[in-house]
This record gives sequence, C-alpha cells and structure tokens, in this order.
Amino acid sequence: MSVLSVLVGTLGALMGWVLLKLIALVINAAYFWHWSLQHHSIPNELGWISILIPVVGGLIVGFMSRYGSSQIRGHGIPEAMEAVLEKKSRIPPRVAWLKPLASAISIGTGGPFGAEGPIIMTGAAIGSVIGQLIPMNAGERKTLLAAGAAAGMTVIFGTPAAAVLMAVELLLFEWKPRSLVPASIAAAVAQCWRPFLIGEGAMFPMPQTAQLPPSGFLWCVVVGILAGLLAMLLTWLVYFFERQFKKLPVHWMWWPACGGLLVG
Repeated sequence: MSVLSVLVGTLGALMGWVLLKLIALVINAAYFWHWSLQHHSIPNELGWISILIPVVGGLIVGFMSRYGSSQIRGHGIPEAMEAVLEKKSRIPPRVAWLKPLASAISIGTGGPFGAEGPIIMTGAAIGSVIGQLIPMNAGERKTLLAAGAAAGMTVIFGTPAAAVLMAVELLLFEWKPRSLVPASIAAAVAQCWRPFLIGEGAMFPMPQTAQLPPSGFLWCVVVGILAGLLAMLLTWLVYFFERQFKKLPVHWMWWPACGGLLVG
C-alpha cells in the first residue's frame, strides 16, 4: 500500500499541475484570445462580450456532463464522499480526465469557485482507478481514494498536513495507521513534486507583520466565529440555489449556462 501511495501521490501532483495549466489556458483563450499556459492578472478589454463567456463555458460543461459523465457534476467533495459511502469507492476512469477538463472550462470562463473541489475529486478518481486496476477490497480502495485527494490538495495549496486531515475527516472516517499512513505518504510525495511543478511557497503567503498584543487574540476569536458563520451562510446559499435550479423547466444540462448568464 505504501508503494501504491507513492504512485498515487505522483499522479495526483501531476493532475493538480495539469488542472492549473488548463485553467490558465482557458482564461487566455476565452478572455485574451491567445493560447498560453501562463497565469496573469491583467484585465481583459472585451467589454460587454465578456458577459457571454460564462454562458459559453456553461454550455460546454453542460454537454460534457450529459454526454460524457454525469459524475463530473457537483462540487467535487460530496461526489467523492458518495463514491466512498455508496459505490464501494469506485469512480469511473473517465472522471479522472473529464473532471479537471470540465472544471478548467468552468473556472476559466468565469465560474465563481476554486480548484479545491475539482482537485479532490480528480485525485480521488486517480486513487480509485488504481484501486480498481489492482485486486483489492473496498477498504483498501477507499484508502487510495483518500490518498489521491490528499495529494491533489497538497500540490494545489502546498498544505500537506491540512490535506491529510481533510482527506481523513471527509473520506476515511477513521483515525487509524492503516489509513492515515498512506494518505500522509501520498501528500508528502506531492509536496516533494510541488517545487518542480508549481514553485516554492504557499499559495497564500503571509507577509511580515507586527506581533499581536494579547488583546489581539480576542479579535482572532471574533474573526473565527464570523468566518464560521459566513461559511454556514455560504453553504446554505449554495444548496438554496441548487434547489431553485431544480425547479427550472429545463433539463439540468442547461443549468450551468443559466448560472453563467447570472455570473456574466
């Protein structure tokens, strides 16, 4: 299992790099009309045409979801949990490449979300596929699935410890060495690859700041409480709008385009 964790960590790191490059490629193609894999933050000059770009991205993703695999729908994390709880940790192999492609198109054309959900699902799919190619039981396959998710999170955000904790909490549901060690190995391998694929440093580096006085820690508590409440509100809003979209008199294939129109 440790050897397989090294393989899963390597493939998860590579797919994380591929996802970031695909996002950059789609952004450049959609908003700047040239082909490049480099990220930049300069504003585009398309004017009102940019309103339609999220709609086009939504149309493409909708067709991919219906005719490619319906499992690329959703946020990523709930689908990975569903695979563990209801499908014996089996994820179709095509999800491993359709999910990052669809996510890159959605994010790159203006979708208002990040890469954490897609890379968790992509990494989980890689671990699951390897677990299906090699004879093993559902528990071992679940461990590889979680290891892939931890590797993907690590290479994107540069936070191996947090990635392992999230994978164990959301996908493994147990704190045992048989599960924790493979996920840790995969995350460590992904972290080793990260400087070569993405670069040094964290995604959100902390600048040098003055030390907080003792009273400042009380404000940290307040910020933590407010952040938790806002997270609850955001989660509620996400599921609220999902319920509203289900009431639309159109096939779910068209929902991303409808959402893209609102975003645009």
